[in-house]
Amino acid sequence: MTTSGADPVPRAQSGRPRRADAQRNYELLLAAAKEIFDEQGVDAPLDDVARRAGVGNATMYRHFPTRRELIIAVYADEVTELCARGEGLLGGVPAGDALFDWLRMFVAHVATKRELALVLADDHDGQRSALFRRWHEAMHSTASALLARAQQAGAVRAEVSASDLLALANGTALTGVDSDQTERLLLLVRHGTDVGR
Repeated sequence: MTTSGADPVPRAQSGRPRRADAQRNYELLLAAAKEIFDEQGVDAPLDDVARRAGVGNATMYRHFPTRRELIIAVYADEVTELCARGEGLLGGVPAGDALFDWLRMFVAHVATKRELALVLADDHDGQRSALFRRWHEAMHSTASALLARAQQAGAVRAEVSASDLLALANGTALTGVDSDQTERLLLLVRHGTDVGR
């Protein structure tokens, strides 16, 4: 569950509960698809996904009749995981550290998972726009919760918005720089939002 309650998983994937064996196969396919897409890209043969998951092609196509549905499920799961990690940072970790730890994760997400989202072709029924809106809202809500906590703790200036931080983090991710420079850019963002500045 995301911070805002906005569900980044498309409704087509969140219908009635699956049987235990079907749920296990679904999770195996999702995990295998994440690995295969990371290794080979989103055009990787779907047979490889089924083979990696240890299930037959028929089982895969029962869960994911098209490549598009598999990509949507994989990306939605990535967004859910990113938001859950943000929620996990809301307690215990110092508020400023929690916010920038999550922004670091967000940068890595955009840098490595952007192809998944962009490969989804536009459609006439508006599904792509609805999915993007749901994913954006979930991530924005997570960032907002972490930012509010950091602002209440006096770690970030009051006028900074979640949209500002996500735009800066997104820009950092899209520059394609190495991890050291990414860290330097995030430190610049952090110093620029510090209440002492």
